[in-house]
Amino acid sequence: MRIALAEAQKAADHDEVPVGAVIVAGKTVISRAYNLTETLTDPTAHAEMQAITAATSYLGGKYLKDCTIYITVEPCIMCAGALAWSQIPAIVYGAPDGKKGYTTTGVQILHPKTEVRSGILAKECSEIMKKFFRKKRE
Repeated sequence: MRIALAEAQKAADHDEVPVGAVIVAGKTVISRAYNLTETLTDPTAHAEMQAITAATSYLGGKYLKDCTIYITVEPCIMCAGALAWSQIPAIVYGAPDGKKGYTTTGVQILHPKTEVRSGILAKECSEIMKKFFRKKRE
């Protein structure tokens, strides 16, 4: 999660919403990414989407069956759907997203066997978001 936090900081440094994502296969980091929606003027360029693309490219296939993704903030519906399609078996995130997180829908988007862990470094993950938006409001 610390690597994902470093990615989130890169996003903040580029005036992007500070979300970072890292995908690990075994004990090897195979992708790391941060939000690029402003840079690419692409609303789908979320950290998770960038990480999925890099990881599938690295593995040479569309499935992430033996991987874990670490994300600083709860995935949105779009990203949760993409993670479901990638067949990733484990999702770990830091801070919840009470406004746009996938759990707010009440719909089971992920496969029932997908292991989800939340609250990992939640304070740090939440604080980087709060700091970013406080600065935006100044």
